[in-house]
Amino acid sequence: MFRRSWKSKMTSSERQRGWVFFALYLLVFPYLNSWAQRMLLGEGEPLTAEANVVYYSLLFVLALMVFWSFLKSDFVDLLDWLPENLFGLLAGFAGAEILHFLVDFLPLPVADPIPAQYAAEFALAPLPTAVLVLVLIPVIEEALFRGLVFGSLRRYSRVLAYVVTILGYALACVWRYAVELGDPRYLLLTVCYLPMSAALTWCYDNGGSIWGSVGLHTAINAFVLALALH
Repeated sequence: MFRRSWKSKMTSSERQRGWVFFALYLLVFPYLNSWAQRMLLGEGEPLTAEANVVYYSLLFVLALMVFWSFLKSDFVDLLDWLPENLFGLLAGFAGAEILHFLVDFLPLPVADPIPAQYAAEFALAPLPTAVLVLVLIPVIEEALFRGLVFGSLRRYSRVLAYVVTILGYALACVWRYAVELGDPRYLLLTVCYLPMSAALTWCYDNGGSIWGSVGLHTAINAFVLALALH
């Protein structure tokens, strides 16, 4: 069963604040986080899971402040349209994993560093890493990419909303590795995140609640983490 109508519950003021938050999230906050951790831990010290949890906890609080009305309204939609959101979660998870299995056959020149990073951080700090990967990141990223980007564009064009959101999120997952490591080949890893991005976007569009895609994001991250630990 699909929703007969779809409308984002994000208010115009939330959307305005959200775009500022989105720009800071992509272009400013990561570098402030790296600088702060270098100041506290020293040059050459690895970033710790605990420090990343503190960073993402602050972003989580900011996301709640920026999108509170939207998140609250969409939780009601989750309950009202629970079958659609559960279907989107289950079908999205299956679709994402099938497509990702096929993408794994592509001969990419560099390996995806994210699963190994998750595994290394989990080995050192299991609980903080689980909170980071399964709670904080899904809520923040879904509010920004699906709630803000997709929701804003879908009012004008569903196709444009899908294309921009899917490509934008997949690229956002890897572009900083290309910049920080000075290797543009890491941009090719964008293809690895297209299945996940497409599944999350479709899940939100199908169920109409951001909490459906948050649940799917958590499930996919849990699966990635479990595979990385074996």
